[in-house]
Amino acid sequence: MPMQAVILAGGLGTRFRPLTLRTPKPMIPVMGKPYLEYQLKYLKSYNITNILLCVGYLGEKIQTHFGDGQSRSMRINYSFEKKPLGTGGALKNAESHLEDCFFLIYGDSFLPISYSSLERHFLEADRTVLMALYDNSEDTSVPNNVSIDNRGIVTKYKKDTRNSLLQYVDAGVLALKREIINTVPSDGEVSLEQDILPDFIARHECAGFVTQNRFYDIGTPERLEHFETYLKRQNQDTESQSKITERMNTF
Repeated sequence: MPMQAVILAGGLGTRFRPLTLRTPKPMIPVMGKPYLEYQLKYLKSYNITNILLCVGYLGEKIQTHFGDGQSRSMRINYSFEKKPLGTGGALKNAESHLEDCFFLIYGDSFLPISYSSLERHFLEADRTVLMALYDNSEDTSVPNNVSIDNRGIVTKYKKDTRNSLLQYVDAGVLALKREIINTVPSDGEVSLEQDILPDFIARHECAGFVTQNRFYDIGTPERLEHFETYLKRQNQDTESQSKITERMNTF
C-alpha cells in the first residue's frame, strides 16, 4: 500500500493579491482548475489516495471544494491551524492524523516524479528524512541549496541561501518517518527547514533522492506561467500519442 501524502496547503499567497484575498493559494486557477487539483491527480496516478491536507488561511474553501475525496476515489482528511504555525508547526498540529511514514509535499510545488521509486529509496536508505533533489539543469529560478556526499547523504541545506558551491535544490517533496514530530515544539511557529532539519542533517539522518525531472511551483506569477507551459506541453504530447494510436488501430 503506498504511503500517505501530507500536503502543506496553508500558504497566504501574498504575491498573488488581490486574488488570494478571497482564494486560498492552493486553489489559484491554472487552466480552469485549482492548482491543488493537479497535485492530487498526479498522486492518484501512483495509487496514492490517502491524503492529509494541512490547511489554514481560507482552508474551509479547500475543504468545501474537495470534501472527503470520495468523488475522486481518494480519502482526504484535514488538519486546520487557527494561526500560521510554519511548516514544522503545521505538521505538529496534524500529529494525530500522521501515519508511521508519509510523503510531505508543499502545497505550491508540483514535482512529476516516480513516487514508487521515491518510496523504495526511502525504505532502502532507512533514514528519518529523504529529500527529493533537482540539479537545476533546466533553471527553475530557485537557487541551489543542498549538497550530498558520495553516499547520497545530505551534508548541507540552506533553504533560502544562494551558494554556488551547493549542488542541488530541494524539489518540494520529502519522505518522513513520523518520529520526526517528537522533535517539533508544541507551541509557536516552527520552520521544518530552519529549526528541525539541520539537526537531522548533522546526525546524517537525511538522505537525498536526485531526480532529473524539474519541479514547478506557483511561488510567483511568472513561475505559475512556467507550470501552465508544462501542462500545455503535456496535453500536446498526450494528443499526439492518441493520434498515433488511432492511426495504428486503423491500419
